Amino acid sequence: MFQSLSEKLESAFKNLKGEARINDLNIANTVKDIRRALLDADVNFKIAKEFTEKVKEKALGEKVINAISPGQLMVKIVQDELTELMGGTEASFQAEGKPAIILVAGLQGSGKTTFTGKLAHYLKTKKGKSPLVVAADIYRPAAIDQLTVLAEQIGVSIHAERENKDAVSIARNALQFAKANNKNVLIIDTAGRLAIDEVMMQEVADIKAAVQPTEILFVVDAMTGQDAVNTAKAFNERLDFTGVVLTKMDGDTRGGAALSIRYTV
Repeated sequence: MFQSLSEKLESAFKNLKGEARINDLNIANTVKDIRRALLDADVNFKIAKEFTEKVKEKALGEKVINAISPGQLMVKIVQDELTELMGGTEASFQAEGKPAIILVAGLQGSGKTTFTGKLAHYLKTKKGKSPLVVAADIYRPAAIDQLTVLAEQIGVSIHAERENKDAVSIARNALQFAKANNKNVLIIDTAGRLAIDEVMMQEVADIKAAVQPTEILFVVDAMTGQDAVNTAKAFNERLDFTGVVLTKMDGDTRGGAALSIRYTV
């Protein structure tokens, strides 16, 4: 995921090889290269600037002992900052409840429906769950067909109401169906929406209020890059999501979207 960024950071650290000690000049040059590496990875400019300022501040404040080379010290400082940025520990995913309710939201074309199918398959095969996927995208007719095909392929149940044009009531009905049919995980695939579309954003907020999800997952295309920041902030203000899903990672090894979103929210 961070292959390109890792290679560029490694290149930045090479500037310190052979240096006997860290000083203002070689720190400034290395920090400049680190910032450039972050920007090349499509990390948001403001975030790259703030991140490298923290690295510079820590590097200038470090007391370098003889056993540690400047290069090793800078690697540790950057590694520590990246670890802190990404959370430091593995986050848990809550799929417990009667049923557990997972709301999937995001932009159009981000891969929400495909992810819904993959998540249902994972919970069924790896966690022993009995998922029910919900087609709550009332605007894209093909979304119901796509989710139906995925559900059949992985052998899970689907709740779809083709004639119902009220996504909130579909979600409510699906919850009742799940309870009545012993489905212990409900995964709601919602319509893609732009953060500036107030009507659509209100709809997904109403779905959240109606079913009180255990998890709210924001799905974003990894290729989004710097634009992911503003989008994530807008969705988070309305939904207070619990997790972010990066899709289409095979098309982008830079990781900028992941760093930008994690830093922002």
